[in-house]
Amino acid sequence: MSGHSKWHTIKHKKGAADAKRGKIFTRIIKELTVAARAGGGDADANPRLRTIIAEAKSVNMPADNIKRAIQRGTGELPGVSYEEVTYEGYGPGGAALIIEVLTDNRNRTVGEMRHTLTKYGGNLGEANSVAWMFAKKGYIVIEKSKAGEDALLAAALDNGADDLRDDGDSWEVVTPPDAFQQVLDAVKALGIEPDAAEIAMLPQNYVKLEGKPAQQMIKLMDVIEEHDDTKKVWSNADIEEKEIEASLA
Repeated sequence: MSGHSKWHTIKHKKGAADAKRGKIFTRIIKELTVAARAGGGDADANPRLRTIIAEAKSVNMPADNIKRAIQRGTGELPGVSYEEVTYEGYGPGGAALIIEVLTDNRNRTVGEMRHTLTKYGGNLGEANSVAWMFAKKGYIVIEKSKAGEDALLAAALDNGADDLRDDGDSWEVVTPPDAFQQVLDAVKALGIEPDAAEIAMLPQNYVKLEGKPAQQMIKLMDVIEEHDDTKKVWSNADIEEKEIEASLA
């Protein structure tokens, strides 16, 4: 896969800027609330909650914020009730999009997403219109300078990973969803702190974008990711590094 500028690679390049905007805290608080409501407030018995708590700590979210979000989910504190919704559609050049949101008003959010997609050369699709192009996987990204291939490969495969991929500057560990936490724990046991670790919708093929469609796609993804209700965005867009760097300049 080396050489592919996949959207999840682009997101890592943009991560520092996203964190500075503070939006990441808002998203994580919503996710903590939803996870606690669905599976209880005990992280030891709720793997989804445990994963989100780890993400919250990795971005230095205060412990009190984490606790209050969980308590709103369990009903110990009053709070807004969020609903998880997934939208599917297409962006410029026919690249597929999966947009996961946490919303307190489904009708408002779908209208805003439809408007945004249309404005930037895309369109909202029906349920399952593009989901078949993606596979739900555990996904762990590690900068190459942090880990040797042999040790990382052994730890990953011994704990249930599907694959270790070379993506240029980084290693990508891909796992079945139910093996994600075990593989992540094994990676951390090597003294390695991943650059990203999440349950992801990974494309099974890619659509290459260049020129105007590429720039439109980058802008579209930025606008969607900046929406207050957006949780995650996945795309099978393959965009050249020069296009990405130009958009970040």
